[in-house]
Amino acid sequence: MSDITLGIIGSGQLGSLLCQAAKKLNIKTVVISDDEKGPAQNYTDQFIFAKYYEDKEKVKEFISKVDIVTYEFENIPIEILKSINKERKVLPKPDINQTVQNRKLEKTFVNNLGIRTTEWAFIKSAEDVKRNEKLLPGILKTNTLGYDGHGQFVLNSLDDVKKDWCFTADYILEKKVNLSREISVVITRFGNGEIYTYEPIENIHKDQILKYSKIPADITDEIFKKAQSNAKLVAEKLDYIGTMCVEYFIDQNNTLLVNEIAPRVHNSGHLTINAFNISQFENHVRAVCGLKNDKVQKISNAEMINILGKEIEEYRSRSFSDKEFFFDYGKKAIKDKRKMGHLTILKK
Repeated sequence: MSDITLGIIGSGQLGSLLCQAAKKLNIKTVVISDDEKGPAQNYTDQFIFAKYYEDKEKVKEFISKVDIVTYEFENIPIEILKSINKERKVLPKPDINQTVQNRKLEKTFVNNLGIRTTEWAFIKSAEDVKRNEKLLPGILKTNTLGYDGHGQFVLNSLDDVKKDWCFTADYILEKKVNLSREISVVITRFGNGEIYTYEPIENIHKDQILKYSKIPADITDEIFKKAQSNAKLVAEKLDYIGTMCVEYFIDQNNTLLVNEIAPRVHNSGHLTINAFNISQFENHVRAVCGLKNDKVQKISNAEMINILGKEIEEYRSRSFSDKEFFFDYGKKAIKDKRKMGHLTILKK
């Protein structure tokens, strides 16, 4: 075993896959989670259940057992990450999370780098929507929180602004994009500034949840290079350490637009586990634990299918070829649209 113990906040599938990657590198892990049944406990060396992340005693216990801390999801109260960071280094840095948790700050940051996003406006009231009618049809998104379609409302016209809505939260209104396709770029940046950028991944969403990913993406060389260079610029300007993902829209005019930054390993990068010699998860562990940037090589083209809800039952009962890799996340409760596992298929 290595002398390093990595602390991971969160116990879902991303936490599970980080624990497995760490084990491959002989790094111990300790997971803290507010989900008593979180599947990462099956892969970690030690599991700490905290009913709330604000539980100071549990967080103190967690800190005492680890050398460095990372997280599997970004919606962790910033104050908690900052308080942990005083005792043990948190990577990616909490300030980065503060930027990308907030859509207004995130889009402003990206636009200030000269990188295009969808047209957008900051919304505090129904009057603000009226003032920005030119962005309709559009999508109203909560300014903070929200994932897999949560906290999002489609507005085709002003008639869709419900009279009983109470604008107690801040929102972003994004103009709907005439989509050609969606891609993502997974990138790992190390503490010495070295970067590995995985090739762009093409994604298909169903009901705003990622359903299908593949490499190579069906894009031009120009888009391929631009998507990678934009992601590199974002990682450098954030002084990012670890694996992150930049999600893009490509419109019918072949314009590349940043949709979101995910400051963590990403669902669309699951195919890197089998399609590359070093996955996004292993690269993340290497980067945050200060290990060297080893040479990454692509093994195969691939596609990945997310297994949602009851679909898992069919997959659990079937057999697979030697080119198919089935991952069951081991979640106890089967819920509609919940990510229960994935299947990666290697292609020529």
